[in-house]
Amino acid sequence: MGDMLPKFTAAAVQAAPVFLDREATIDKACELIAEAGKAGADLIVFPETWVPGYPFWHSSPEVFSASTFADLWKNSVEIPSASTARLGQAAQQANAYVVMGINERDTVSRGTLFNTQLYIDPAGEVIHRHRKLMPTFTERTIWGMGDGSDLQVLDTPLGRIGGLICWEHEMTLAKYALYAQGEQVHCAMWPAYAGQKNHIDFGTRQYAFEGACFVISSCGVITKGSLPKSLGGEALRPGGGSGIIGPDGEYLAGPIYDKEETIYAEIDLEMAIREKHSHDIAGHYARPDVLQLLVHAERKPIATFATTPQLEEPLGGATAEEVVDRLEAVREYLGSLIERIESDGDSEVNAALAEALASIDMAAAGMWSSK
Repeated sequence: MGDMLPKFTAAAVQAAPVFLDREATIDKACELIAEAGKAGADLIVFPETWVPGYPFWHSSPEVFSASTFADLWKNSVEIPSASTARLGQAAQQANAYVVMGINERDTVSRGTLFNTQLYIDPAGEVIHRHRKLMPTFTERTIWGMGDGSDLQVLDTPLGRIGGLICWEHEMTLAKYALYAQGEQVHCAMWPAYAGQKNHIDFGTRQYAFEGACFVISSCGVITKGSLPKSLGGEALRPGGGSGIIGPDGEYLAGPIYDKEETIYAEIDLEMAIREKHSHDIAGHYARPDVLQLLVHAERKPIATFATTPQLEEPLGGATAEEVVDRLEAVREYLGSLIERIESDGDSEVNAALAEALASIDMAAAGMWSSK
């Protein structure tokens, strides 16, 4: 009979947040998670920066508004926090994985925001976060850049789950980094931009076909009166475009536009195996002897604080006297080499050894002076 591959129900949430109101938006999120859980969803995906909303003003005259940015910062989410705990409780009650788009507040700098995917398991625990690698164009006035430390695929009972945000789907190497980790289920997040209808449709279907994986694509939507006029509510159309796509690039559910709705589809991982029969691009269809991807997966610190070495234990716990004894032994050996080389007339080597001796003398003098 062989192995049985997982089957489960996925949900893509298309809804408007309560813009710039973190607590009210999380209230709504908990209701939507509960609703999807009752419908049998095992994986529930929300749109990009859904808490407390996508900053549409980055493409308006408000783009450099410090006061608007401050409002967004005050309503953004720290990890961990009371906000993530509430989302975790909702995920636990629904017995589902939840992937939520948030504006994440950096707890170190206390000023930078990140466009982040938050992953919560059915036990209510935060198991991963992914920060958008490259905010697009004027988005860089809002968010900082992520790094390779969280460009990961999660091994879960539902399969290997990963995700990207909006135009990260145009970063070819970022996509391949997930494919190369055996991604089976991909969580795609998008804002409520009606002008991206064809872009989202093409990008998500191509991702599914190329990677022979499932794509749960969750898009934002603007309902009447949900986005204040001061933030561009009058100029923007509703948006949407959420869909669930199979490994052959065809829709299993959706796409849906211009309304709030949660859509569902059954995910059968055996479908992915069938598609990989012809093109497993990180397997038999790869040519690592010709092309390879290098991913820098280490987080780079913004500051490194060095301290002065303690001379009391300079070498593996040795005292200063013991170190001087070792240096003197080395000096005697080098001195004997000089005598032998002088007799052979190799002046260059002799000069190098003499320089080494002088360095040892200085080091020994320094050790004694520190006592």
